Amino acid sequence: MFDDGPFVNQQCKKHCHGPHRPHVHGCHSVCREKDVPVLPGLHPDAEDPSTCDIVKATQYGMVERCKELVEAGYDVRQPDKENVTLLHWAAINNRQELVKYYISKGAVVDQLGGDLNSTPLHWAIRQGHLPMVILLLKCGADPSLIDGEGFSSIHLAVLFQHVPIVAYLISKGQVCYTADFNGFTPLMLSAQRVMGPEPTRFLLKFNPSLNAVDNIERNTALHWAITSGNVSAVELLLEGGANMDIKNAKGETALDLAIQTQNRFMVYMLMEEERIRSRRNNRLLRIMEKYELFMLLASCLTLMWAIGYVMSLNSESWLLKGCLLFFLLVGMVLFVRHFVGFKNLRYLPTALMLSSIFWMSMTWFFWFMPDILYTGGIIVGLLYFFYKTWRTDPGYIKSSEKDKKENIVALAEAGCLDFRTFCTSCLVRKPLRSVHCLLCDLCVARYDQHSLWIAQCIGVGNHHYYLLFLSFLTVTSVWLLYRTVLYWSHHCETSYHADGAWTYLVQITSCSPWVSYVFVLACFHAVWALLWLTIQLYQIAFLGLTSHERMNLLMDSKSSKHPVSLRRNPYNLGCFQNLADFFQCRCFGMVKPNGVDWTKQYNVNVIKKMNIHSV
Repeated sequence: MFDDGPFVNQQCKKHCHGPHRPHVHGCHSVCREKDVPVLPGLHPDAEDPSTCDIVKATQYGMVERCKELVEAGYDVRQPDKENVTLLHWAAINNRQELVKYYISKGAVVDQLGGDLNSTPLHWAIRQGHLPMVILLLKCGADPSLIDGEGFSSIHLAVLFQHVPIVAYLISKGQVCYTADFNGFTPLMLSAQRVMGPEPTRFLLKFNPSLNAVDNIERNTALHWAITSGNVSAVELLLEGGANMDIKNAKGETALDLAIQTQNRFMVYMLMEEERIRSRRNNRLLRIMEKYELFMLLASCLTLMWAIGYVMSLNSESWLLKGCLLFFLLVGMVLFVRHFVGFKNLRYLPTALMLSSIFWMSMTWFFWFMPDILYTGGIIVGLLYFFYKTWRTDPGYIKSSEKDKKENIVALAEAGCLDFRTFCTSCLVRKPLRSVHCLLCDLCVARYDQHSLWIAQCIGVGNHHYYLLFLSFLTVTSVWLLYRTVLYWSHHCETSYHADGAWTYLVQITSCSPWVSYVFVLACFHAVWALLWLTIQLYQIAFLGLTSHERMNLLMDSKSSKHPVSLRRNPYNLGCFQNLADFFQCRCFGMVKPNGVDWTKQYNVNVIKKMNIHSV
C-alpha cells in the first residue's frame, strides 16, 4: 500500500500503471489532469469499517468486514461496475489473507477483469508484490495467460523491472522466450522499453532466443535496443553474441539502424564488435589468438630487455635514448592494440611483473654468482607461490542450473530473495563476505581483492598463498638491492661519502647502466610488495577483515555522522585467533582454529557466537 492509500479505482490503475507508465507517488493527480474520477485515498481509521462496502474494505484490508459481508451472502465472484473482482483488488493491494479467504469461498483465481482484461496475477506483478505472486501461483494461477495488451506474466515483470518476480517465474518453469501477440519476447521488450542493464542482463543468463524476430517489423532484440537508444542493452546483447547480420522487414541490419539514429557511440560499438568477429574468421588470427598469452609474455620480456639495452648504450645523448624509449612504448601499445584481445588484456601487468622478475633473476645469476644456491631457492619459492595463487580456486561460488532455480524458489517463498544477498549475475545466494567480481564474473567467498599483478581474485582459497608470494617477492627484491649495492662498491670507482649523492648516482649509472636499471625494478617491487604485505597482515591479525570489507567500512565512516570502529566487527576474534583462523594453525595446541566454510556461511550469528566464546 502506498502513502496516498490503496488502489481504489480501476481507471486510475490503467492510466498510472499501464505498460508505458510505471507507478509514481502522487499518481492520483495525474488522473485528475485526465478528468478521471478518483475516490479519495482514505485511511482505514478515517471511516467506520461497518459502513464500508466490500470493495473498499478489500482495498484497505478490513478482513473482518469482508468476512462479515461474504457470510451475509455476497458472491466473491461478482465483479464490480468496472468489471473487477474482489480478488483483483486484494491482489493489487497485497492483501494475502483476503486472497486466501476469497479463493476458499470460490473466487476464480484466473478471472479476467478491468479495462486491461487482466488476471489478479497480472495486477500483482504490475505492482511488484512478490509474496502475492507466490501465493497466487500456489493457488493455481496460470502465468502463461495474456492480458488485453498481449502480455503474459513474465512480460509484465520485465516491463516493470521487477527482477525478483522475473527470477521466480523462470524458476517455476515460465519460458523466458515466450512471445506476445506481436511476436515480442521478454528480451525484446526489455531492450526496447527498459532503459538500463536490468532486467536484460538477468534474462541473458537463461539463454533466451537472442536472434528471434517480431511479427511486424521483423526486428531482433538488438534492432529494438538500437532504435530506442538503449546503449546498455546493446552492449549486453553484443556480449551475449547477438547476430549483427540479420535484416529486418526493411532490409536493415543493426549497424544500418545505428547509423540512421546518428548515435556515434553505438556505431562505434557495433563497428568494433564487427572488427573483432571478423578477426575470428581469419585463420592466422585464430592461431595467434590461441597463443595470445605467450605472445604477450614474450613481448613484455622483449620490451623489458630493450629498455635496459637502450639505457646501456654508450651514447651520451639522453635525447636519443628518450626517443628510442618512446618508440619502444608506442610499438608495445600498437602490438597490444592489434594482437591482444580485451579478455587477455588484464594479464598485461602480470606479464610485465614476470618479465621484470625474469631479468632480475638473470642479473642475479650472471652478476652475483656466489649467491646462486641461495638465490635460486628464493626465486623458485617466489615462482611457486605465484603459480599457486594464480591457479588455485579463490573460492568461486558455484551451483548447477537446477540448484540455482531451486534456490530462487526457496528464497522467494521464504521472503529472503533480497538482491543485496542474492547475485543476479551468478544466480546464487551470496554467502557472508562474498563479493561478485566483475572481471571474473563470479562470486568469490571471503573476497579480498582482484589482484592487478596476479590477474586473479584473492579469496578464501588462495589468500594465504598470496601472502607467501608477497613475502618471497619482498625478500627477493630486498636481497637483490643489497647485492647491487655491494656490486657497485666493488666495481664502480666512486663513494657516496666521498663524492656526494648526485655524483655517486651519476657514476654508478654510467658504471653499470643495466644493473642500475634492475636496481630500479627491484626498488619498485620491494616498496609495493612490502607495503601491501604489511597492510594485509595488519588487516588479518588486528581487524579480522579483508581489504574489500575495510574499504567499505572506511567509506561508511566518512559518510556517517557517527565514527565507525574497524576493530569492532563480528569477524574480529582477537589477534592470535584471527591468525589461527586464517592460516588454520593450532600453534602447538595453544589456539584452536574455527573451521568456517565461507562458501556456505550465510548467518552472521554463528560468527558472533564465536566472538563471544573467544573473549
